[in-house]
Amino acid sequence: MEESEHTLLPIWEKYPAIFSSEEATENNESVTALLSDIFVGGDFYYYLIDIRQQTLSHQHPNLCKIHGLTSQPKHLQHIINLIHPEDIPFVLRAEEYCYGKVAEIGVQHVRNLKSCYCFRMRIADGSYHLFHHQAIIAVVDDNGRMSRSLNIHTDIQDLSRQNSYIATLMGINGCTDFYQADLSCEFGLHKTCNPFSKREREILRFIADGFSSEIIAQQLGISVQTVNVHRKNMLKKTNTHNSRALLKMCIEMGLL
Repeated sequence: MEESEHTLLPIWEKYPAIFSSEEATENNESVTALLSDIFVGGDFYYYLIDIRQQTLSHQHPNLCKIHGLTSQPKHLQHIINLIHPEDIPFVLRAEEYCYGKVAEIGVQHVRNLKSCYCFRMRIADGSYHLFHHQAIIAVVDDNGRMSRSLNIHTDIQDLSRQNSYIATLMGINGCTDFYQADLSCEFGLHKTCNPFSKREREILRFIADGFSSEIIAQQLGISVQTVNVHRKNMLKKTNTHNSRALLKMCIEMGLL
């Protein structure tokens, strides 16, 4: 494979209305601001992808530390090469689902959506850990197409070692859209289900972002007591006993 190509390119080329072929402009929004809608439950790193050049920039120092690299990767394929070979087919399928859904919704909404799913990556000691992948759009071109993407990878091995094979596209920046595909059956795995109500899913996202019951109640316009009842119901449904265990289970179920 040439340096200018990467494994995901055949999927991206299916959606020319989403992925820009124009030169990326400078990002006026800081990476810190973009990270405000990101779930981080362990050691993590991020990097920006230039869609046209397929090159990386703004690599977080943890990228080298976690994966045992001597220098920062410069090309998207260098990141893909760290993914467990058995997980590549799922990554391709997850990308196809997420961006197919974006095409269905409309590219004008792309700045208010993030995609997420899990896969295994090789770490510094040569073993593989399960990582939670999230991608949000950092820059769009004059036609609203993706020009730069911010990708965040979180090592969730301490929370879960089982990939749910679920791809999720969810709203950010106040957008409440939530789309999810359980792809486990396509990979010969047991199909999971979503046990939570719409309100419980809303509260779950706030819990993942570290908000207290008081703040969640203010955001949703409900009482603290109601929030706590929903939290207890989620613990009961997942047979967990605290928020950390709940988040672990929800990652396994593909709800984050």
